[in-house]
Amino acid sequence: MRVSTCVTCTALPCDDVQRDRFVVPDVEPEPERISIVLVSEAAPVSPGDYYAGGDSLFERTTVQAFNDAGAKVSSIGDIVGLGVYLTTAVKCGKTGYGIATSTIKACSLLLEQELALFPKAKALLLMGDVAIKALNHIAQRTGQPKVIPAVSTYKLRGQEFQFQGKRIFPSYLQAGPSFFIEKTKRRMIAEDIAAALRVAT
Repeated sequence: MRVSTCVTCTALPCDDVQRDRFVVPDVEPEPERISIVLVSEAAPVSPGDYYAGGDSLFERTTVQAFNDAGAKVSSIGDIVGLGVYLTTAVKCGKTGYGIATSTIKACSLLLEQELALFPKAKALLLMGDVAIKALNHIAQRTGQPKVIPAVSTYKLRGQEFQFQGKRIFPSYLQAGPSFFIEKTKRRMIAEDIAAALRVAT
């Protein structure tokens, strides 16, 4: 199963993204081995997504986040070996700091297709507000209330959230330069990843 052939967007309807940076992971994971899905914000604006190799920023910060959480990893391949699939909520690169709600909602259709490929996943790590909003759009399309309340993420600490039999962890963005700056968020990211790893084992 190659994810990039299962999850496609032919319309590319969104105006506030770099459509030429449309990226769905071009990998062939074994669905039965995926116990955690990590969803971050958007595809990188320059080449170097999670699976690109070559010491991309996405890889460096994510590997560090998993090490902070107590996982001894040195590459995305090592993280995948833990049963983790990594993707983004928005499949195109950003053009500005934020992403329009309409874009998140449109792209959540693709994320919904992607999540359906991993029915045995036990945990979803939602890394940042964009990923949280995308999952809420998916839930509302299925006639359910929002999974995660619209409050500051730090206020959700210690609460348990579920969706379609999976434990949901609302967290902070671990992919990007701010990861190395905001030490408090980095600590919370590590705690959330460690908790998800415990749920998945």
